[in-house]
Amino acid sequence: MQSGEKSDELRETVRKIAAQNAIKHDGRADPSSVMGKLLSLRPELRSSIREIMPVINEVCREISSIPLEKLSEIYVDEGKKRQEELDLPDLPKAVRGEVVTRFAPNPNSALHLGSSRAAILSHDYAKKYGGRFIVRFEDTDPRLKRSDMKFYSMVKEDLKWLGCEWDEIYMQSERMEIYYRFAEDAIKKGLAYVTECDSQRFRSLVLKSMPCPDRDLLPEEQLERWNKMLSGGYREGQAVVRIKTDLEHPNPAVRDWPALRIIDPERYSHPIAGKKYRVWPLYNWASAVDDHLMGITHIIRGQEHFVNMIRQGYVYEAFGWAYPQAVHYGKLMIEGGSLSKSDIERGIKEGKFSGYDDPRLATLIALRRRGIEPEAIRKMIHEMGINTNTATVSLDILYALNRKIIDGVSNRYFGVFGELHRLNLEGIPGQLTVSLPRHPSDPSRPKRIINVNSGGVVIEDRDYSGNLGKEVRLIGLGNFKLLDGGARFVNNDLNYAKGLPHIHWVSENQSIDISVLMDDATELRGKTESGITYEAQGSHVQFEREFFAKIEVIRPDSVYAVYTSR
Repeated sequence: MQSGEKSDELRETVRKIAAQNAIKHDGRADPSSVMGKLLSLRPELRSSIREIMPVINEVCREISSIPLEKLSEIYVDEGKKRQEELDLPDLPKAVRGEVVTRFAPNPNSALHLGSSRAAILSHDYAKKYGGRFIVRFEDTDPRLKRSDMKFYSMVKEDLKWLGCEWDEIYMQSERMEIYYRFAEDAIKKGLAYVTECDSQRFRSLVLKSMPCPDRDLLPEEQLERWNKMLSGGYREGQAVVRIKTDLEHPNPAVRDWPALRIIDPERYSHPIAGKKYRVWPLYNWASAVDDHLMGITHIIRGQEHFVNMIRQGYVYEAFGWAYPQAVHYGKLMIEGGSLSKSDIERGIKEGKFSGYDDPRLATLIALRRRGIEPEAIRKMIHEMGINTNTATVSLDILYALNRKIIDGVSNRYFGVFGELHRLNLEGIPGQLTVSLPRHPSDPSRPKRIINVNSGGVVIEDRDYSGNLGKEVRLIGLGNFKLLDGGARFVNNDLNYAKGLPHIHWVSENQSIDISVLMDDATELRGKTESGITYEAQGSHVQFEREFFAKIEVIRPDSVYAVYTSR
């Protein structure tokens, strides 16, 4: 164990790592995760694990005893610093300390890059004004948009990863009695009615701006029908609660829109409510009621919800409520990709995608797996801003933003992939041990020490075949002439090397197997430096002259990584 200033420096490094770990995990620092992060930064400490582990355990206990809010004040991680530096234009009629926003996902699929826009903007605006951010699961359609318990957990995990921690969280399926109470009140006041008109007949009437005959029944009769809906007197599709609107409205979709309908609980059980309910609110009813009761001041969502704002406006006007400030942005399209939940679900079901973390998808779990950092997504969303124009974004923009973030933390290694060629090195003068930088901009990091005296080196066949008979620079090793089956040492003059092709390589005796899951879901296999095993699982690395990747699995003799970007 080190002593004096070095010991104090090590302890402070452990404290910072433990604090950042605790902030991400509800105030509890995990010693094993802290150790992994420490070794990725200081691989030379691997031989001192036994001496260091008691210090890590002690520091983790200390950090875990500090209240989370105090911890966040003392140790603000770099991601949060960057988040605070990002500026957002002002919201209309926003009062500091009073802004309340919400993100309302449907737990029937994984969140994707498009979903992150509403989540990030809603969260960041709430924090900009010192307000509250609410997450509300809209899970009241057990027939067409069937919720699944795995998505409740997945969405929460994605939001935490994005840095969108919520102040309150709700499930609409647990608020059914509230929607019933307001529906009954609306029927009593003549603001809503129960119609037995089937959908086809209703549509033909509303297109002519004509009312369904049930619209003018007395409230007493409407309440009888409402109770009949609740008690099972109607089958699915036989009765619907509708909101009275302007039948002359230019948009037929606004005219007397449906608020609650019957869904057969025997056929469509709900993962939380089970078979308890048979009358379920539609989106606009549940959303209107909840936005009012939860005190939402600003709704930030896609332009496709503009008509929903008009529909919900009738509810607010009827009850005498003030509608929140609604901010709509244009559709987000990914160049060369799809953000359609139905496309994702169908692709997984048909076996086109291996799962929600398939690298070809723009789901948040897939982007996280690939090594895209949440700060990059946040910066992209902020730079897009809020406007009503459809935005087509290339993922290359996201990758460029991400590179700026991960470049500084990504240690460098050589990796050779595809068809490989072994070279016997001839004429090496004396002992040859190569010292290569772990990061070109950080000389304080331990060097990569590679001994090449015994055995040969391995290069990519494309480098070998394309330069056979020519002189090349084996990076960091020297200048060689490539021969049939080997390479003859020429010199180690850097000036001489300026005009030569530069080739990366790995030592035959100090290399391990590597497999990389690429962005097209193929696997690229090859060899890399054995020193990469000092990295922690989840670390970013750059294979020089190749690409950035995120390490997913580390074994003594092999590494599995996921491609991030060039």
